Amino acid sequence: MAQIFLMIQEGTEKIKDIIEDDVWGTIKKFLELGYQFGEGEKSIHITVGLLLLLTIAFLLTSTVLQGIRRFFTRNMETDDKLKFISIFKFIKYLVYVVVILFTMSAAGINITILITASAALFVGLGLALQEIFQDIIGGIFIIVDKSLRVGDIIEIDNKVGKVFEIKLRTTRAVTRDDKVIIIPNHKFISDIVYNYTQNHKTTRESIQIGVAYGSDVELVTRLLLEVIKSHRNVLKSPKPFVIFEDFGDSALIFVLNFYITDSFSVPRIKSELRYKIDAEFRKHKVTIPFPQRDVHIYQQGTLRNE
Repeated sequence: MAQIFLMIQEGTEKIKDIIEDDVWGTIKKFLELGYQFGEGEKSIHITVGLLLLLTIAFLLTSTVLQGIRRFFTRNMETDDKLKFISIFKFIKYLVYVVVILFTMSAAGINITILITASAALFVGLGLALQEIFQDIIGGIFIIVDKSLRVGDIIEIDNKVGKVFEIKLRTTRAVTRDDKVIIIPNHKFISDIVYNYTQNHKTTRESIQIGVAYGSDVELVTRLLLEVIKSHRNVLKSPKPFVIFEDFGDSALIFVLNFYITDSFSVPRIKSELRYKIDAEFRKHKVTIPFPQRDVHIYQQGTLRNE
């Protein structure tokens, strides 16, 4: 019995030696295969084991990040979810860089050498990509504080457009003449931007009208209100109103104020209203004047040559 036990023990030790010397030794040699860059303390040794470790770290990091993203977006609306994913992509790249540096440091590589060697490159890239980083930061602010949404009507650089897409670096809008404008996101944090529909969809618009001196101002006011009330796109509440604004050089100036919910179609609506105002004024003999100037010519005596 004792001999059998000794034989089993010897067999176990032999198997252990085979595993340690042959199997694990072969695996260890394989993992240590690689290339060495530099000499001495400043050398960097890239091995199969390091690459395998980086791959495993990437897979684990990606799995954890996906779990975090799903946790935070599970109850979000579709629009907010897309915005969060855009921000999360930027954060994911930063996390990957940190994971690479940490993994290489854990593998015994002096990452200070890498950071020092790439410092000049990072500074150059930072200066060259400064505006891109500003756009990304602007996009993050837009998405986080919700200062801009898809469907908002904005005015920037004297151009009016309806936002249809918000990305991390740029925002896209379609203008009133169906042209797409691509706006760098840093514009929204450095320039003045008018948002017509940020708080609500209703906006107040106005049309300025001049009538001749001597016109019946009460009739003019009544005609303007009748025209505005008959338009299908003008809201009944809040009520439209007319302001007798000023005595102009050659006309009495009135301003017709009204409210609509389609700010994007303002030029068309105003054009339709002007057609109707002109027709009503012609029907009721209300004159829309044009600037006039009186020119006086004085004839001087003929100069005689002496």
